[in-house]
Amino acid sequence: MKLSKRFFPLLGLILLGLQACSVKYSFTGTNINYELTKTFSVDNFFNDSGGGPANMEQRFTEAMKEYYQRNTQLELVRTNGDLQFSGAISRYSLTPQAAVSSGDPNLPDRAGQMRLTISVDVDYINLSNEEESKKQTFTFFKDYDPRNVTLLDVENQLVEEIFEVIIQDIFTATVANW
Repeated sequence: MKLSKRFFPLLGLILLGLQACSVKYSFTGTNINYELTKTFSVDNFFNDSGGGPANMEQRFTEAMKEYYQRNTQLELVRTNGDLQFSGAISRYSLTPQAAVSSGDPNLPDRAGQMRLTISVDVDYINLSNEEESKKQTFTFFKDYDPRNVTLLDVENQLVEEIFEVIIQDIFTATVANW
């Protein structure tokens, strides 16, 4: 079988083109240039909200580190990573969402749903591409029924579920660039 003289130059151009692509895409949706960006650091996030569980800031900080380690090829360093994250939990609030009649005209209506809302202010620095650096607030909430459970019964689970969504949103805004 005789290969065309055009085949080898075309094959060479294709291979050269593939090799020239420096942005690596992964199944998690990142577009990190691993030739320029090798490390990340996460400063301790502080709880400036005045509420929440005592260890909330530590839980958030550790969950951020774990998420980026699990979903990127970046190495976690203590300080001065190529990607740097810092910030604070700025809001932890509980608000009633729906009133339920007590059935007694002498008693006030009560909340049928309560909403726990958490906001996190994030300062993101990308030393490899300073244009991507940003400050942004990420917020999410979860509702629960106070007629069946108390906040103490569900607080840890709600905080964990809210943090999970907020961290996914941070990931998308920083290294997925969607």
